[in-house]
Amino acid sequence: MKNYGRAVYECLRGGLDFTKDDENVNSQPFMRWRDRFLFCAEAIYKSQAETGEIKGHYLNATAGTCEEMMKRAIFARELGVPIIMHDYLTGDSPQILVWLIIAEIMAYFFIHRAMHAVIDRQKNHGMHFRVLAKTLRLSGGDHVHAGTVVGKLEGDRESTLGFVDLLRDDYVEKTEVVVSFHSRLGLTTRCSTCGFRGYSRLAYACFDRDLWR
Repeated sequence: MKNYGRAVYECLRGGLDFTKDDENVNSQPFMRWRDRFLFCAEAIYKSQAETGEIKGHYLNATAGTCEEMMKRAIFARELGVPIIMHDYLTGDSPQILVWLIIAEIMAYFFIHRAMHAVIDRQKNHGMHFRVLAKTLRLSGGDHVHAGTVVGKLEGDRESTLGFVDLLRDDYVEKTEVVVSFHSRLGLTTRCSTCGFRGYSRLAYACFDRDLWR
């Protein structure tokens, strides 16, 4: 776990603004969540002190029960980390309850889409990601894992940016190329929008809630 924290520090110190836990990093015997949270928080604060820049790390609070996820989210916030990560498929139905507690402790809620292809890349059945993206936003997501246009498995630029536009713009014009088959209101009703943000490999649609002060 010290090596993991060191890797986070080196990435942030080297110039990245954000790093994140992966979906398979939650609380295995070789990397318990509480210790990982502590080492990552140390990496954040050390890199911030040395660079004078704002840094962050998405701490994965996904667990087997809603109570356990809430405990992890609260602990992360007590460390001063403003971003809580949740895998909406493996974490399943407690997501809205987790969002409620995260909203109460004033943290960003980052929804990660690991295993989404089981649902949205089926050619004969399933659900398009534009529907999933809207559902995830409406279930409380401040940051939504919307994919990337380079370097990952599959996905084209137009459709990926279409998901992002749908989540952050006030209004989206009809265009089948970017997966909007009719003009519609965007999903920015919960709070004001900010610019597009990204980090090393993933792109997000995000909202501006100033939690860095």
